[in-house]
Amino acid sequence: MIQITNLYKTFNRGKANEVNAVNGVDLTIDSGEFVVIVGSNGSGKTTLLNLISGSLTPSSGTISIDDSDVTRLADYQRSKWIARVFQNPLSGTASELSILDNFRLAAIRTRAKGLNIGVTDTFKRDVKEKVSLLGMNLENKLEQPMGTLSGGQRQALTLLMSVIDECKILLLDEPTAALDPKSADIVIKIADKLTTEFKLTTILITHNLKDAYNYGTRLIQMGEGRIIKDIDTKQKKHLKQNDLFEWFG
Repeated sequence: MIQITNLYKTFNRGKANEVNAVNGVDLTIDSGEFVVIVGSNGSGKTTLLNLISGSLTPSSGTISIDDSDVTRLADYQRSKWIARVFQNPLSGTASELSILDNFRLAAIRTRAKGLNIGVTDTFKRDVKEKVSLLGMNLENKLEQPMGTLSGGQRQALTLLMSVIDECKILLLDEPTAALDPKSADIVIKIADKLTTEFKLTTILITHNLKDAYNYGTRLIQMGEGRIIKDIDTKQKKHLKQNDLFEWFG
């Protein structure tokens, strides 16, 4: 569970260009929820995600994960709970390394490093089996450098790598924004499938209102750093796609 209480983030405090990016947010997200956050540019979506991930420290307020106060913990200190997929497909992988080596790095992300064998036959079989689930015919190309793949392939693999180390929370920061429509559709479906299969708590930021309508168990709209709409599962089932467009009318 994620518990956010009276959260604020102010940039350039006391200056002419002061910005209250997150402005008194209270939010509880239960384990297993798939929360989709929408809002105009500058509404505070990404700043909120950065605060949850630990990339930013709040000006005030608290953030707890599973009853542990993580407000002042850096992002690497939260990695035992959180995995994140960014908008840019190049951000989540090492382009010079093979698919297999990228998965190995992901697998030891939160573990103590020692003098162990990096890639065993068992690990390779496990990765091959997982990659085959993507349906992209990459399971027989595990030695191929990640940098030779398309953006959609890299983003799909990044999603898969994010759950290989038993994370509990998946943060998706517009993961399909840089992809072509076909690749974007594949990636969002994979995210939805992984959320269900691994019982993840997922937060998706998107500008794609069709995806916001079709995916997730809860829908939040932000504006001026605040939550202005919070639609639960029951309400979302009765929501019409045109209703979302009217929010931004």
